[in-house]
Amino acid sequence: MSDQSPPPGWTPRDPDSPAGSSPARRPRQPRTPHDAQGPQDPPGPRTPAGDRRARRAAKKAERKRKRTGWRRLVPTWRMVLATVVLLGLLIVGAFVAGYLLVHIPPANAAATAQSNLYLYADGSQLARDGEVNRVNVPLSQIPRTVQEAVLAAEDRDFHSERAVDPKAMIRAAWNTATGKGTQSGSTITQQYVKNYYLGQEQTIKRKVKEFFIAIKLGREKSKDYILEGYLNTSYFGRNAYGIQAAAQAYYGKDVDKLTTAEGAYLATLLNSPSAFDVVAHPQSRERALARWNYVLDGMVKKQWLPAAERAAVRFPEPGKVRPAAGLSGQRGYLVEAVKDYIVDHKILDEKTLAEGGYRITTTIDKRRQNAFVEAVDDKVVGKLDPKERTADRVVRAGGVSIDPATGKVVAMYGGIDYTKQYVNNATRHDYQVASTFKPFVFASAVQNDSHTQDGRPITPNTVYNGDNKRRVVGTRTPYAPENEGQISYGNITVNTATDLSVNAVFAQMVVDVGTAKVKQTAIDLGIPEDTPNFDAGPAMALGTMQASVLDMTQAYATLADHGRRTPYTLVEKIEKGDGDVPLPDRTPRQAVSREAADTTTSMLVSVVDNGTGTAALAAGHPAAGKTGTAELDRSAWFAAYTPDLVTVVSMMGQDPDTGALESLYGALGEARIGGGGYPARIWAQYTKAALENSDPLDFDLDLQPGAAPSPPPFVPSSPEPPQDENTPQSPAPPSRPNRPGRPTPPTGGQDQGGRSQGQNQGQNQGQNQGQTTGGQTPDEDTTAGQSDSGTSAGTSAGTTAGTTTGSTAGALGGVTGGLRSRPSSQYLE
Repeated sequence: MSDQSPPPGWTPRDPDSPAGSSPARRPRQPRTPHDAQGPQDPPGPRTPAGDRRARRAAKKAERKRKRTGWRRLVPTWRMVLATVVLLGLLIVGAFVAGYLLVHIPPANAAATAQSNLYLYADGSQLARDGEVNRVNVPLSQIPRTVQEAVLAAEDRDFHSERAVDPKAMIRAAWNTATGKGTQSGSTITQQYVKNYYLGQEQTIKRKVKEFFIAIKLGREKSKDYILEGYLNTSYFGRNAYGIQAAAQAYYGKDVDKLTTAEGAYLATLLNSPSAFDVVAHPQSRERALARWNYVLDGMVKKQWLPAAERAAVRFPEPGKVRPAAGLSGQRGYLVEAVKDYIVDHKILDEKTLAEGGYRITTTIDKRRQNAFVEAVDDKVVGKLDPKERTADRVVRAGGVSIDPATGKVVAMYGGIDYTKQYVNNATRHDYQVASTFKPFVFASAVQNDSHTQDGRPITPNTVYNGDNKRRVVGTRTPYAPENEGQISYGNITVNTATDLSVNAVFAQMVVDVGTAKVKQTAIDLGIPEDTPNFDAGPAMALGTMQASVLDMTQAYATLADHGRRTPYTLVEKIEKGDGDVPLPDRTPRQAVSREAADTTTSMLVSVVDNGTGTAALAAGHPAAGKTGTAELDRSAWFAAYTPDLVTVVSMMGQDPDTGALESLYGALGEARIGGGGYPARIWAQYTKAALENSDPLDFDLDLQPGAAPSPPPFVPSSPEPPQDENTPQSPAPPSRPNRPGRPTPPTGGQDQGGRSQGQNQGQNQGQNQGQTTGGQTPDEDTTAGQSDSGTSAGTSAGTTAGTTTGSTAGALGGVTGGLRSRPSSQYLE
């Protein structure tokens, strides 16, 4: 029997190898075309070590073959480790180098900060903000509770932490990068280094220096030394540097007399000195109180203040501001407004600006500024007599004037005197804007192509029911507003409702348009979204929000410039040394359509020509405007514009002692103060002077389809006697020829006494009204003179083609629903 051949692929056993041993298995080689052609030479002998090396080499080759495509882009663990080690060495090296190279410098110039120079637009000097108010005191004179209040506000772990807190710095950088707001990750040591040794500029170089100086200072100086320096160099607002100057500026006492509550308020100011001054900025009171409570609660958490004592603490009202004598008159108001603009628009932060040395050219036109002051003095201030009339004590005035083409604020009236009335009436946010908001409702209606509840497009000729206390339809919020004087107007056009400022019409219109849409339109025009009481509800149509005079001027400037919004500015240029500080971009943009803005303007022209704003005709320039009187007559507004100048004037009531808002009843000897009275007279005198070197310009308007041109001006048949400014009646409109481009007054439609009888608004665009009666001139304050000759019967909301027979709601003869004459001016806003 022959020997069996070994199975293929197995190496024959060596007969000399020990029994039971297993021969090394030969690795299988890949076949090649040559293999298929014939047998190969037998391989040479291999050792076990050689086999192992071969297997390793094969595995390595296999791994290399696997790292193809995207895998080649992924670093190996060896590469990652090497990179980490290298970065660590670089960081350590940079830290060591920085620590050795950065030295503690001498005190910076901010320790003896300079004043800033403010200039008018023509380069002449406006003002200098005063010298730095700083008094250093030792830490032993600062009460322990005041020290702890500052620590609770700024750095609660100051005594136990290191000079820098990398975790807090990284967290602050992350929060800033992710849009959670700009936050500080600095310890008190770092803040002291910034205040005393460096500066407030936001640069990487400064931050790196701050980091290393703080480390060195923390190693070389005690905590008490650093805290004392911090308290003596921090800025508290009111031009006060250091805790001693702040104690005097806010409470009129030395620092060692401060209570815990007062110390907590001063600590609150460190976060935002000007914004949290409840006297200078009463609108920020809620935020300031929240921060004050945060400080006190922090003291309790750190067991620095017993909970029982904390519960008994009451807010310590700071004293009145005592501004520098060099900022008397309007200068202080202008300087503070410019400072607020610079800080609010992040051109410079407050502490950097306070370091001084800046040359700031403003946009204020010196001639127009003086004209504004003169107008307020002539029409209001010069007639106040607080000794004879107690109500005159509460009268305040504010105003702003803007060039709509450039957005530059050319004049601002802040109050009677900055050293006597510190709060700027032009920028405060605590008075309702009243009916000056109504044009925004109509502009939003045109912008959004809105319709009434029954599907009619909203135009100046759209008919609404103007009855007093009429329930608003289409809202879940029960609302039935009162008209001024409790007057019911019946069915009237939007144009007439604007002339007479009828609340019932606009309360319904804001619901028809959509309160959210109206709010967005107001924001687009220039009203800040965070304006107090800016709630999207039916009442917003009557001006319940509390925008500043400056904000309202911005919004009306957008209407004046055909819906194009140019952000306002108070600053032309800021210089320091040889360089200019960059200013924010103010590229104009179309906020609302030209059609929406111009159609709104056409109705506001009618308000001046025929409605509640006729006093503005004394300016001698074509004008569009709106009057407004706030709840309880606490403020009265007139917002108006020519094609080249926008000005808003407001009168306000405020108790000079308590700061409480007061009604203007009885002021200047009048029963009531309305927007069409003194504010409109101030506007007219100022505008006439401001535009004395320019020719009157007519409005170039692009109206929405279906909108009639503005009604023609009333031309009296004979001169009328002048009105006494001390009477509640509005002054008679001056006689003047018809303006170019305006429709010719109709020959018909007069009552038996020859008065203007409800013009038909350019043939009324076919919209007829029922029961229109009588016609009074805008200035009349009587119930006589009605006529039935213009009565026409028809549908109140229908649309007809052609000319409507008889009188419709045009100028002032269009009041319907049984009203026999134009209401007394004391009932008009």
